[in-house]
Amino acid sequence: MLADLGYGRPVSDHAEQILDLEVKLAYQERLIRELDAHVRELGDRLVKTERELTEIKQTIKTGGELPLGAPGEKPPHY
Repeated sequence: MLADLGYGRPVSDHAEQILDLEVKLAYQERLIRELDAHVRELGDRLVKTERELTEIKQTIKTGGELPLGAPGEKPPHY
């Protein structure tokens, strides 16, 4: 049973296992940083979208006109 846990292996095998674990850890740390950046970006976009939605709701409540299309663009029937 101890051999199954790696206790019967030579030191070089343990060094190789440690190196493999360090490489995996480095990849996981990089992935976590990348995912964190994506989550932060999505959070910023969500805040902006919620702000825009609040403005649109307020415009609808006050009976104002909703800006459709690019600013200053005439509707297609003109």
